[in-house]
Amino acid sequence: MIGSQGSLGTWDWRTIVTTMFPMLIALTIIVLVAGIRLEEAQEMLTDYAILAVMVPTMVDMGGNLGAILSSRLTTRFHLGTTTLDPRDRVLWGNVLAILALAATIFAALAVGAYALGRVVGSQLGLGTLLVISLTSGMSIAVIAIVFSFATTYVSYRLGIDPDDTTIPIVTNVVDVFGMIIFLGVCALVLEF
Repeated sequence: MIGSQGSLGTWDWRTIVTTMFPMLIALTIIVLVAGIRLEEAQEMLTDYAILAVMVPTMVDMGGNLGAILSSRLTTRFHLGTTTLDPRDRVLWGNVLAILALAATIFAALAVGAYALGRVVGSQLGLGTLLVISLTSGMSIAVIAIVFSFATTYVSYRLGIDPDDTTIPIVTNVVDVFGMIIFLGVCALVLEF
């Protein structure tokens, strides 16, 4: 259990700032990659404007899924109820819950984009939007799961409070990968 003198350091603001500041600078640079990739895909997003509408939700939901799992893992570490054993049913339950939530959210995103596309005259059909949304979304969910486990475990092993590191790292990394995956899947699906 973490307290003012717990095993993961203190709640001193100087410790948190010295730990977080370099990490936030690095994450800012990483997120620039997503912005550059988005700029490169401007022509495709202009031609298929409904895809541009999907981008914020796609990226946000990936980060949110990672944040949910990271929070659950961090809580279990703080309570001393996890060792990241592959036979742990609760860990697998959390992973399956994230995947089920992702499938639901990204299917709903495709349906919502299709409905909006019908109103504004988009030429993309429901099947195409479902393939793009579910392929991208489930890939992003898997990356969120991997980074959630890795960041939580590494933070804990380094003696850094995972509450301070997991959500910023996971959400930023998943944002970048989410953007790259979404745009890559869009280009691949629209090419065929």
